[in-house]
Amino acid sequence: MYLTSAQAVRQISSGSNLFIQTAAAAPQQLIKALAARASELKNISIYQMHTEGEAPYAASGMEDVFRVKCFFIGANLRKAVQEGRADYIPVFLSEIPALFRSGEIKIDFALIQVSPPDEHGFCSLGVSVDIAPAVLETARCIIAQVNPNMPRTHGGGFIHKSKISTLVEVDDEIPEVKIEEADALTCSIGRHVASLIEDGATLQMGIGKIPNAVLSMLGGHKKLGIHTEMFSDGVIDLIQAGVITGELKKKHRYKIVSSFMLGTKRLYQFVHDNPLIEMLDIGYVNDTHVIRQNPKVTAINSALEVDITGQICADSIGPKMYSGVGGQMDFMRGASLSQGGKPIIALPSTTSKGESKIVSMLKPGAGVVTTRAHVHYVVTEYGIAYLYGKTLTERAKALIDIAHPMHREDLSAKMRERVSQPFPLILR
Repeated sequence: MYLTSAQAVRQISSGSNLFIQTAAAAPQQLIKALAARASELKNISIYQMHTEGEAPYAASGMEDVFRVKCFFIGANLRKAVQEGRADYIPVFLSEIPALFRSGEIKIDFALIQVSPPDEHGFCSLGVSVDIAPAVLETARCIIAQVNPNMPRTHGGGFIHKSKISTLVEVDDEIPEVKIEEADALTCSIGRHVASLIEDGATLQMGIGKIPNAVLSMLGGHKKLGIHTEMFSDGVIDLIQAGVITGELKKKHRYKIVSSFMLGTKRLYQFVHDNPLIEMLDIGYVNDTHVIRQNPKVTAINSALEVDITGQICADSIGPKMYSGVGGQMDFMRGASLSQGGKPIIALPSTTSKGESKIVSMLKPGAGVVTTRAHVHYVVTEYGIAYLYGKTLTERAKALIDIAHPMHREDLSAKMRERVSQPFPLILR
């Protein structure tokens, strides 16, 4: 029996811990119905990764009713986190499922969105598996939107309808994210990154103009594989062209392995009931031990700032949280341990305001997501800096060479100033 979304959320009581499914799978009708009950509730904790669509529970004035505790900060929560109305939990994506399975975080109500049950009664978590299996194993009550537009994906994201406490029937479009066409700068970065990718490599990359630019330049490659926490439309043409085959992978040979996806309707139609795609628990997908077993893992990630020693800030602008630790370190480390692997950070040399993204020192309060010891390659539109096995001075010179020309002189002066400063003697 199906209930309305308003009826379904009536069972949620004050003091409860809630989970909301990730990204494009966030159940919008349940979210709206929950927010509509704000005057009747208090002390609700909401745990989530980033979500697409609206987040009315995080609006100004809602903080005494709903306290959001997110593992990754999406655009719809950024202001709330920065203003102190919501909180961020710093954690590697690979470790989040263990927080639920261990009982460290207990969930009373899980709000999810699934495909209609098949002839055997199984629904699919569709475009977002990631941390959901761990939550669904431990949640006291599961409330699900059943949506015919949710793709039925293969892998580890099936749940039998008998395990779902409450069903709500909806017919919502899955949110789409369309990436802008690559400009000359992004194409230049993409070209440099593509030059590092070898035939037979296993790729990890996310969504955005740079990943799409890289993918668009791989048409001449052979026998590539995909093992990534998320993917978007950019892989489809390469799969159909026979460039991505997965035939040299050691884990899940011939399969595209991922944990969630975000893109356009073309992507959602492509993955529907497609046995090529395996959507799996992020605790497995992002496990360094699993990642490293594939050959030539090439992990392509980005950053907000890189200092001249190679420290990577990817989650904050100074002390202001912007996104999160995410899976960057999971894959940077996994790639570095893979035979022939390449951990890559790719970013424009400047911000939209012309400030250098390669800096002498990170902004005060900035977080280091990837340490200087983990970084091998940094790429901008001006070239590739190879840092592995290099001294601090050699690293600085390599990074300054790929900084924007208008900032190189200043960075060089600051490098000389920094190197000339003796380390303080610490007396114990």
